[in-house]
Amino acid sequence: MENENVLILGLGGVGMHLTKRLSNEGHAVTVIETDPHLIRQASEQLDVRIVSGNSMQLQLWEHARAKQMDLMLAVTNDDATNMMAGLIADKFGIRRKIARVRSLDFEKGSVLPAEELKIDLMVHPEELVAKEIERLVLRASGNDMIDVCEGRMKVLGLRVTEQTPIAWKTPRELAAVYPFPFRLVAIARGITTMIPGASDVVRPFDQVFLFALEQDIPRIMREMGVQQRTLQRVMILGGGRIGRRVAQLLEGSMSVVLVEKDIHTAEELAGMLRNTQVIHGDGTDANTLITANLDEMDTFIATTGENETNIISCLLAKHLMNKQNRDPNGSVGKTIALVNKEDYLVLASTIGLDIALNTKISAANEILKFIRRSELLSVAHLHGVDAEVVELLAPSGSLITKKPLRKLANYMQDHRILVGGVESQGEWRVAVGDTHIQPGDRVIAVCPSPNLNDVRRLFQ
Repeated sequence: MENENVLILGLGGVGMHLTKRLSNEGHAVTVIETDPHLIRQASEQLDVRIVSGNSMQLQLWEHARAKQMDLMLAVTNDDATNMMAGLIADKFGIRRKIARVRSLDFEKGSVLPAEELKIDLMVHPEELVAKEIERLVLRASGNDMIDVCEGRMKVLGLRVTEQTPIAWKTPRELAAVYPFPFRLVAIARGITTMIPGASDVVRPFDQVFLFALEQDIPRIMREMGVQQRTLQRVMILGGGRIGRRVAQLLEGSMSVVLVEKDIHTAEELAGMLRNTQVIHGDGTDANTLITANLDEMDTFIATTGENETNIISCLLAKHLMNKQNRDPNGSVGKTIALVNKEDYLVLASTIGLDIALNTKISAANEILKFIRRSELLSVAHLHGVDAEVVELLAPSGSLITKKPLRKLANYMQDHRILVGGVESQGEWRVAVGDTHIQPGDRVIAVCPSPNLNDVRRLFQ
């Protein structure tokens, strides 16, 4: 993808994240922002052009050279501003327009749909996170499972313990021990994301991601001791926009209990949710959770607006849901926390939470996926690590096609890139050192998010 001129409205959480990512990838980014503190922060950290003022002032668009822009991202905290921006951008001739909108009232079939607002993509952060939580809950086994290339290959995420067979082994040793092909593609260790080399050792408490063919995943799960079970009981802490939406998505297929601290909100939810048990109480109080039968739950989801509450309650829930305290063969419940402070995302995974989600990052990833769709066949983000799984087509003459992967190892190690899978003549296989990618092959690569440009160079 050629570098583009990008206009971003708003430097809040989503805007700042996108500004960093797109400027790091070499795009020429211009931002319109009113908040002096955010402007100063961006000026100190990023090489972008910033126009100070209200994005509804048309002269600022002219000052920002809107007519030269290829893409407009409206990600302010105001829905009306973001929607109006689509019409303004269209008048300036900006080809692609994306808006962050919290309301779900502007979808297809509504009185004022996105196409009439000249918006190519509307992103709903809370709805994205609610549906991601639904997916993670329904995917009962392991911490996470990500479909790649229409589900024909998968990435399995799991937490390593002393009993996990891959503990204290290197990828080279794993290849010798296991006769069926899979690749260790990423490791989250403390605050560090690793794209492992052949000699890196897997340690207990690592969060690891294994890449394999769909048909091999059940066998890998058995080998790793991952229990396959059907979830029946879920507890949600917090009845805000995300918590109530998750309850709506899950209550038709399993038993759902929702704990809400505010009595008026709890009463409203009790009338709204037909198949969810709503309990008024403080989710950071162990007695409240015990009374609500948390020890019988399979999954605990914390979606309050307070980061600390979500993290602390998940740690408490992790202990209360650990059925191995009573039965050595018992299961251990899964925890999912909403964490809206990016610095806390690493903390959450480091101290033992299974999955931490961030609405701003989810929205930004959805936008980036849309922007890159002309270049990347697909893209997925690994939870808990700063890494991307991308699917690309290998063009004729590109560096990736000139040598077997083993002979490209130095470049890929230097730039923290790992090729996980290749499709040739309609057949997918896990990539190994002797794999020689041919022009026209589809390739799955894993890299830290800032290193996507380094992957591009392999495929140019």
